[in-house]
Amino acid sequence: MGLGTVAVTGAAGNIGSVVRGALRSQADRLVLLDRVPLQAQAAHEETHVVDLRDPVAVESALAGADSVLHLGGLPDEAPLPDLLEANVLGTQHVLEAARRAGIARVVLASSNRVTGFYPTAHRTGPREPVRPDGLYGVSKVAVEALGQMYADKFGLSVICLRIGSFEEVPTEPRHLATWLSPRDAVGFIRAALTAPPSTRFATAYAVSANTRRFWELPEEAVLAYTPVDNAELHAARIAGAHAPSDPSAPQAGPYALPENTLKHIRP
Repeated sequence: MGLGTVAVTGAAGNIGSVVRGALRSQADRLVLLDRVPLQAQAAHEETHVVDLRDPVAVESALAGADSVLHLGGLPDEAPLPDLLEANVLGTQHVLEAARRAGIARVVLASSNRVTGFYPTAHRTGPREPVRPDGLYGVSKVAVEALGQMYADKFGLSVICLRIGSFEEVPTEPRHLATWLSPRDAVGFIRAALTAPPSTRFATAYAVSANTRRFWELPEEAVLAYTPVDNAELHAARIAGAHAPSDPSAPQAGPYALPENTLKHIRP
């Protein structure tokens, strides 16, 4: 299935850079947004320097797109005002621009950390109550809520991907459960961009086919993609991979520690 015109926010980021290369041969036009300058690498690429906090600039850059992949924002724990501005307000500007332009599909980058306090022994599904492991997770809960509201109230088709640990290869014990390989990231994103128009709203974990994964894989009716990579194949090269684990420990690992958030809260 052709992708038409795809707009990608955060196109200079780690995931954005990989997805850009993968979608280049599948999209009729790629519209690439970031707050840092990008150079077009093909005739059908179009680049924009855009601050997602500027709704007018966002709307102008997204004009004419058939779908939007929204990857832009702060990617980790930070002071809450910064997260609200970059992640929540920025997402609202993207969704509002999509509503105004009549864009058919918006794919939002959420995070596994919206459920980081579930224990590692629990296989978590997307319909369970959120348990964010910090302020970053809270901002992504709000991102999902905005997507749901725009779907329910304005009829946008929105898919939220709860992205795992995006790495070239897994490098630490937690990654044996949470790793998302570049190949599988592209697979999930393409499936989300091409899901049936009748999909009004969906939330799914984007994680590789890891033997130790914490999260349910999406049902085919939601996302027609089956991951192919398994972090277990890299376990022999990861220190501590076979050490006993605490099944009651939070899935977020060190992200769930109080100090990970306290350092971003004004004393």
